[in-house]
Amino acid sequence: MSQQLYNLLSGAWPLVAESRELDVVKPEGMDELWSVGWRHFGTDFFRASLMSDGMCLKRQIALRIEVAQFMRSRSQRRTFRKNRDLELSFDGAAPGEAESCLFDIHKMRFAGNVPDCLTDFLGTQPDRRPCECLQLSVRLEGRLIAASFFALGRQACSSIYAVFDPEFSRRRLGVFTMLAELEFAREQGFRFYYSGYATVESSCYDYKKEFGALHYYDWEGRWLPVGNLRI
Repeated sequence: MSQQLYNLLSGAWPLVAESRELDVVKPEGMDELWSVGWRHFGTDFFRASLMSDGMCLKRQIALRIEVAQFMRSRSQRRTFRKNRDLELSFDGAAPGEAESCLFDIHKMRFAGNVPDCLTDFLGTQPDRRPCECLQLSVRLEGRLIAASFFALGRQACSSIYAVFDPEFSRRRLGVFTMLAELEFAREQGFRFYYSGYATVESSCYDYKKEFGALHYYDWEGRWLPVGNLRI
């Protein structure tokens, strides 16, 4: 019996699996939903304490960073310096042809569970439903090479999705856009930055656990330092 299945059957890990559709949510409402582990793609909200990864069942965790306490690691400082030549802009989320083309290139990286289109993650009106959503555009000499999307609450913001051109993989653009969003969150005075889901066990989302001032939701009402996790 796998360790993951043992944890499920023994009751050692809370079992949470919920979804709902919310058309419009006030900023304070978004803060509250994120604070108890909810995520959203467009107006589809969901939270789950378990995730299927291939043939494995893994313990899923929601993550958030305390913005004022966050400091870049040595590796993250190198990533930020490496990308100083890029042009960044923050605007209301309104992906068009350029973003769709970038998405089509980006999704070629995946061997399974290949997403169809950006609207799967952003919905049809990402600039206003269910809440305000911004787009970070990253350009090199005018060429769009990465874009990320994040939602705004009153005291927090939450990463939704990011795409980048694999031609520039050495720039670590997925990490770079998160760092840029964190800098934006600091400048705007946000208390928390929600960086999405990862798993207790090793997975492709491990890079999200490499950020400082990071806490995970234990599915019982508490946010605890990631260093407390036990595999």
